[in-house]
Amino acid sequence: MLPQNIFKKYLKFRLYLFVVFCFSCISVHAQSIENIDSLLIDRNLENYSVRLFSNFKVKKFSIKDGNSKAKFVPNNRYGLGFGVASKKFIIDLAFNIKNPNKEETKRFDLQATTIVKKQHYVNAFIQTYKGFNAKSDFDVPTVFRSDIRSVTFGVNYLYTFDEVAFSYSQLKAGLAEKRNKNMYITGGLGFFGVFDYFSAKPSLFDEETSIYFNEDANVKRYRGGALGLLAGFVSYFKLPENITATFNFMPGIALMNKKVTLQDDSYRPSNPMLYKIDFNIGLGYSIDRYYVSLTYGNGYYTTDFDNDNDYFFNLSNAKLAIGYKLKRKKKE
Repeated sequence: MLPQNIFKKYLKFRLYLFVVFCFSCISVHAQSIENIDSLLIDRNLENYSVRLFSNFKVKKFSIKDGNSKAKFVPNNRYGLGFGVASKKFIIDLAFNIKNPNKEETKRFDLQATTIVKKQHYVNAFIQTYKGFNAKSDFDVPTVFRSDIRSVTFGVNYLYTFDEVAFSYSQLKAGLAEKRNKNMYITGGLGFFGVFDYFSAKPSLFDEETSIYFNEDANVKRYRGGALGLLAGFVSYFKLPENITATFNFMPGIALMNKKVTLQDDSYRPSNPMLYKIDFNIGLGYSIDRYYVSLTYGNGYYTTDFDNDNDYFFNLSNAKLAIGYKLKRKKKE
């Protein structure tokens, strides 16, 4: 009962955790009413736009034992929505697209990235999923498992050596930035934390799949918490024809406290290491009062379950937005 209670608590407070995180970020840098005003409020109507977008979000995981690999992938990964953007914030509301011919994955997936006070890159995510397609690289049919649950949340923080001379909000909102340089790159150091959990009833593998793995790979429940170091760089490129681009790359390494529960036993893997690679790509194009922005990000994590069993999970998101600015920019 304890793991189910843990899952329900995380499910119940997922919105609460994200709100707390957002207000914590604001409180660190907002030392007065004037600072809050300058951080959040943009009074120039030229910087505002309305937008339509399509997005893609997914958390998937896999277990590999020697030459055998089983993957667990959710359904209804796409969404459509609308929003409002400005120089200082973007508010998007998405509706998950459900395929009537496929079984539904019950999900909540919230991922956000921002740069605060020019030198603080922050990325946060909260994800809860129930229902995965069980796939394999051998001759076993794909089946949908409504009993498989997953909870993942975490934060990445990078302090850059130089001030970041561009804004993600401006790129995503189709706003041109005045600068002398057409290329900007800076590195940084930071930390990250992540909690990851999954469970299945009675276990991840059915009878057909389990024969391809050793006994310790057929996990009933897993949870792990990690804290580690992060390094990497963020970059900005101003290209011809009103095109802007960004590329960020951030590898990390952490110590992870893991517990694996089997049907008749449980153990803590001897190797405490967790390795990860994050990258984000962004493209923006603007002409007159219209703009298009495309962003894609992926976080890839791996750790060892012992007994030749490796565990992988990755968090992906993409968004294509088309916007219309509320007021034409005055010619200089």
